[in-house]
Amino acid sequence: MSAPSHPPARTETVRLTVAQAVVKFLAQQHTERDGQRQRLFAGCLGIFGHGNVAGLGQALLQAEVDEPGALPYVLGRNEQAMVHTAVAYARARDRLQTWALSTSVGPGSTNMLTGAALATINRLPVLLLPADTFATRSAGSLLQELELPASGDVTVNDAFRPVSRYFDRIWRPEQLPGALLGAMRVLTDPAETGAVTLCFPQDVQAEAFDWPVELFAERTWHVGRPLPERAALQRAAEVIRSARRPLIVAGGGVIYSHATGALDALATATGVPVAQTQAGKGALPFDHPQSVGAIGSTGTTAANALARDADVVIGIGTRYQDFTTASRTAFSDPGVRFVNVNVASPDVVKHAGVAVQADAREALTALGEALAGWSVDDAHRARTAELAAAWEATVEAAYHPPVPSAGEGGRLTQNEVIGLVNEVSAPRDVVVCAAGSMPGDLHKMWRVRDPKGYHVEYGYSCMGYEIPGGIGIRMASPDRDVFVMIGDGSYLMMPTELVTAVQEGVKIVVVLVQNHGFASIGALSEQLGSQRFGTRYRARAANGRLEGDVLPVDLAANAASLGVDVLTAQDGPSLEAALRKAKAGDRSTVVHVETDPLVDAPSSESWWDVPVSEVSTLESTRRARGVYEQWKARQHPYLTPSERP
Repeated sequence: MSAPSHPPARTETVRLTVAQAVVKFLAQQHTERDGQRQRLFAGCLGIFGHGNVAGLGQALLQAEVDEPGALPYVLGRNEQAMVHTAVAYARARDRLQTWALSTSVGPGSTNMLTGAALATINRLPVLLLPADTFATRSAGSLLQELELPASGDVTVNDAFRPVSRYFDRIWRPEQLPGALLGAMRVLTDPAETGAVTLCFPQDVQAEAFDWPVELFAERTWHVGRPLPERAALQRAAEVIRSARRPLIVAGGGVIYSHATGALDALATATGVPVAQTQAGKGALPFDHPQSVGAIGSTGTTAANALARDADVVIGIGTRYQDFTTASRTAFSDPGVRFVNVNVASPDVVKHAGVAVQADAREALTALGEALAGWSVDDAHRARTAELAAAWEATVEAAYHPPVPSAGEGGRLTQNEVIGLVNEVSAPRDVVVCAAGSMPGDLHKMWRVRDPKGYHVEYGYSCMGYEIPGGIGIRMASPDRDVFVMIGDGSYLMMPTELVTAVQEGVKIVVVLVQNHGFASIGALSEQLGSQRFGTRYRARAANGRLEGDVLPVDLAANAASLGVDVLTAQDGPSLEAALRKAKAGDRSTVVHVETDPLVDAPSSESWWDVPVSEVSTLESTRRARGVYEQWKARQHPYLTPSERP
């Protein structure tokens, strides 16, 4: 074969280090959905150490000087917390924007593992850029390097593999373009997204390379809306039309896909009641005629009563987590059938349901057309309204008990605190929580008025998420006040990001509920016959047990030392005044209030499967085992075919 008559054109290149190329590339990435385009990365959160200070650290500095605003850098205080901030931001932005995170090798990188798991479990995009050991192995063993006698190529960063949706390690500059494009594909795919981890050996970060300029061109990643297959939609509509007692379970997918309007239209036209998961709370406002509130282990009596009798359950954008199904006891009809709408294939096949793999908004709109003229009967509508009204009366009584400050010693109950925050906050304000007893109480009782007004991380329920998460939400939604609801247990896990809030001028209102222990696990321990053992913050007594005096810990003073304003409250009027002052201010404020942990929220009349010891010398445990076995007998495999032969 003869040689070409003209030599190939030379590709224009630019010489940059690997780290500089990463920063330049990330600054050019955008997402688009429904004609709305935005930067994919709001910036880079980071903590510098020997593994990244001269690589990604230098690249971020150079970008700040040469291209201000291209990829802003924010200094965090805890690597796990930085991931929480990025994840919360991504959720507030409906998974269309997120942050990159830079850490040093060793403890800096592995501190992000919990955050990575949280992101992947919640299917929220975040880009992790941990430093790694030397690719050339020119020096070793390194400070903070894991040495395995049987493997020379494993580092601590390999621990990210099982908790990442995409993982790569950039051993050579030539590998970078493919890794970056692969990472962007996963970050922008609603069905596949989660934590993406790209590991960068510290010597490779600083290595220069001649990059094709095309790598740094602006790129727009179009986030599509997969349409439902016609035959699948027809099958779903046939099952729904056959129902006499249907129930919709709205999950987070309804909110992420901006499908709340389509859900409203479908529920209003058909009269099908709508229950909501933790991620789906806000899919309908609390006072919508078809809204019956939260479902499952932390649900309302209204939703759970309808769930028990439902003959068809229509899951929209939910993954049917065990709290949603009350550990597979929520739906009790022996022949209950499921219709599942989700962009993710693993979720559409759960419970042997009719599978409609599609965008929630597109599927709901199409279902509305397919169900035109069909409605539940008047009796089902009437029962929905009756049950919802009864639950609202229950919430009102919990918010405003006959005797205010009804806890022991005149302390407020957590129910009263939630009620006051709910009433002081504006409809578009956001409540944030993640762990302890408050997620369940908020799920049951918070009167949500806006699709983005409720932000509870309950996929991983990670203690410490609340404050960094609140910062991420406020950065994503600067026109909304953010109320962080947090117990003393979660606060002690990660209060240090209050310093980041002060540094960045990000205002959040932290409602710090001091109840001297783990209220949620304490109640669960008692319920399971373990007598609240190890769940109270007490000094060690003379008998060697943790049952002495309350610890002399001053969390209000701790918060003040971190640079935020602090207000204390002792009763309802002082708490309301403190909340209003904090909301009116322009600085981050911690509102500290003591509560009685022994006053529970109203019962959901539901269950959660936490195994109890089969044998015990404790009578309390034996009694709890008996109750457990009764509930266990009610679990349903949910394998009834949704399509009749």
